[in-house]
Order: sequence, then structure tokens, then C-alpha cells
Amino acid sequence: MKCMLCPRLCGVDRQAGETGFCGAPPLPVVARAARHDWEEPCISGSRGSGAVFFSGCNLGCVYCQNREISRSIKGKQLDAAQLRALFARLRDSGVHNINLVTGTPYADVIAQALEVPPGIPVVWNSGGYERPETLRMLEGKIDIYLPDMKYADDGLARRLSGVADYFGTADAAIREMRRQTGPCLFDEDGLLTRGVLVRHLVLPGHLANSKDVLEWFADMFPKGDVLLSLMAQYTPNGSGGPERRLREEEWREVADYLYMLGIRSGYVQELSSAEGEYVPSFDGTGVE
Repeated sequence: MKCMLCPRLCGVDRQAGETGFCGAPPLPVVARAARHDWEEPCISGSRGSGAVFFSGCNLGCVYCQNREISRSIKGKQLDAAQLRALFARLRDSGVHNINLVTGTPYADVIAQALEVPPGIPVVWNSGGYERPETLRMLEGKIDIYLPDMKYADDGLARRLSGVADYFGTADAAIREMRRQTGPCLFDEDGLLTRGVLVRHLVLPGHLANSKDVLEWFADMFPKGDVLLSLMAQYTPNGSGGPERRLREEEWREVADYLYMLGIRSGYVQELSSAEGEYVPSFDGTGVE
């Protein structure tokens, strides 16, 4: 079977050992499965999010914080039944939700694993570069979508993430996510139980891109319908992205623009979040 799960449409036969851009084998490879406390407050809450980190990615972001597993395949291969058991172990540990990080290359197997709901909300945490057709495989199985909207500038997307069609593709994907979930819903403790939370990372020296993304968001969704998380945690890594951290005046300019557009539902990260300590260890924790 030719792989057409992501917008790259590589068409490789993964069952026969061929690999596409993401490098993924047929079965999901999990590098870590454990409580994660560093998502937005409505995701992590007081007991953490049950984050399942998959190896392989369909984007080539030069500044990726998780490049240890996005650029190579590291971890243990699990079939649908084993994934289902892993989700149950995380649930039983007391986390608020199951958080599937970069699951796109394995969406077909993940959909099989979720045929039996884990009993707590399921989060789809991705770079936003998705096919609506693939997302429809997950309909009814994903409660919360947590996509990036990295770029409104496709030239910047091509240079920094290796895709020339990012904006239109992510726009269509996020529309599909919103169609599936409806508006954001919260429980009595303020935890998100259903809906879409869009993330945008501000890149040093590329404030126009961020402002265009914010304009897109403000025009796209009614106030309070979808959440926005404006992120400041860009960390240079010597791989081709901007080689400095975000300056305070840059961050203030973008945050002020967000408020000027009337965006009030969501989160604005602190500059202090740009630290390596927020990146977990991909050492196989929680993978049996």
C-alpha cells in the first residue's frame, strides 16, 4: 500500500520497507510515553498530560526542539493493540488526557488503536501540516486538536521547514479540525475537554509572518471559539534558523498586535520559556 497519509504524498510502500520523507516504518515508533507538565494549562492541568512522543516527522523544521526524534527513528515499534494498552497505562496513572505528539506518519494505526476509547480526552498534537482526508480517519476519536500554524509566508516555510505549501495546507487542516470538534468546551476545573487550540511560535526577525498568522486567526474564528497559544520558546540550535533568541521588544510588538486584533482566548507565553529544560528526555520512558 502506498503511503499518502500526509500532504507530501510520498507514495512509498512502507510495508515493503520503503521510507518517505518522515523515515517512518509501518508501525508507530514511540520514543517516550509519560506525564508531561509543560503544555498549556488547560491541557496539563494539575496532573499532567499523558504525552506519547512518536519518532519521525513530515516537516523539516531546522529549529525543531525535538530533532532527536523528528530527524531519526528512535524508540520501540508498537502495533495497535500495544498502543491501546499504553494509552490505558497512562490513563490509569492519573493524567488528564492522552497527548499524541507528531502522530501523523502513523495516523492509520493510531486510528485502529483508538477504536476502543481510552476513557479520557485524546489530544492530536501536530505541526499543522496535515491532509483533511487523513484527519477524517480520526473523526470521533480525537477530542482536542493542538496544531501549529507556523507560517503565513510560504517562502519562509520552504526555507525553514522544507515545504512550499504550508499555509494553505495548514489552513485547510485546521478548518477540518474545527469542523470535527466544534467550539472549545471546558470542564469545571478549566481543563479543555473538546476543541482546537492553535499554536504559533514567534521567530526572531520574522515578525511580519507572526502578524499575518494572527490576522488569519482573528479573521477565521469567532471570538472564544478556538484558542490561540502565542509562543516565545524559540531556541537557536545552529541548524539554519535564526541564530538568536527572541528579543523582548520583538515579543512585546507581536503580543501588542495580538491584543490590538482583539484576540483574548488563549495564552501568551513568557520569554523565560525559551529554555532547553522544557524538552523531555527521549529515553524510552513509559514504553514497554
